Amino acid sequence: MQIDAHITRAPFAPETVHKRDIFSETVSGRLDGIEDFPVVLRKLDGVPLYARPIAWALARREIRALRAVQGIEGCPVLVRVDKTGLLRSWTRGTPLQLARPNEALWYRDARRLLRQMRRAGVTHNDIAKPQNWLMTPDGRAAVIDFQLASVHRRRGKLFRIMAREDLRHLLKQKRAYAPHLLTPAEQTMLAQKALPARIWMATGKRLYNFVTRRLMNWSDGEGTEDRVERDGPALRAALLAHPQISDLALCTYALPAKGVGLYAFVETSLSRADLSALAPDPAPELMQPVAALPRDAAGAVRHDALQLVATNRLDELEQMQGGDPDLARCLAPVIANRLNLTDRVLRR
Repeated sequence: MQIDAHITRAPFAPETVHKRDIFSETVSGRLDGIEDFPVVLRKLDGVPLYARPIAWALARREIRALRAVQGIEGCPVLVRVDKTGLLRSWTRGTPLQLARPNEALWYRDARRLLRQMRRAGVTHNDIAKPQNWLMTPDGRAAVIDFQLASVHRRRGKLFRIMAREDLRHLLKQKRAYAPHLLTPAEQTMLAQKALPARIWMATGKRLYNFVTRRLMNWSDGEGTEDRVERDGPALRAALLAHPQISDLALCTYALPAKGVGLYAFVETSLSRADLSALAPDPAPELMQPVAALPRDAAGAVRHDALQLVATNRLDELEQMQGGDPDLARCLAPVIANRLNLTDRVLRR
């Protein structure tokens, strides 16, 4: 779509908050008066003062990279930058961990995308994460999240190493979802991690993990103790004794840095403050009052859907609701008022 002055000036109408950390808030929505052009805002005006220098440094990297890849099919379109943050197009597609492509077409197109980015002097540097790859509705490849991308004026050794690592990380996705398609040459490349990558794993990644998991509040999948079994009975007894609480559902989610948090969805008219006063120790980390818990046709609570809400897995929720309008209607206010906005679950 051509980005003209009418689009760049159109007011942004927010719809869904996808994630929030100390460096930004990501909100999808639309532009008033512009049809069929969903957008996403990386919102920076609410960032704490102490975090703004880093937040804007990351934003400038993303802005520079998005400008460099404009016109490449499969890359987001930068709409505008202002004091609020940066606004870009929303890429329609399914994250790789859900799409799980197992045919050669998607991987050929992904290599095409990396070649075109390389010609533009851009390395993504963060496509080891399957959530940064998408399969579009027509089966093509797309990439998102250019916060760590680099734009290289010179095509020197560092650029070649980083471009090779982008390709190697694509091959890791291929190994995960379509290992039968790997060629002998690709298997050899997978086994040969670049020296800077080996150094990073041994040194810098520890600092990265500290910043992302502790400071940025990203989640870590480590820690599997069953909080529901351990703390659930006392919590249920205390809450269900109240006449204004009709039911509750308990889910777990990964806490920042390490451990498992307990997330309680409580069917009640009480407020969060009221629920906190009623909860026994150890209390759940998160307690969300809901007007109605989602249920199946037999009346059983849809713990599968609530678990996705608790872990902020909106892509999977969208797929689940696609063929079930009743579930979508019941989940809409639950999703809108969800309490965990960490942006990903990291797994070993």
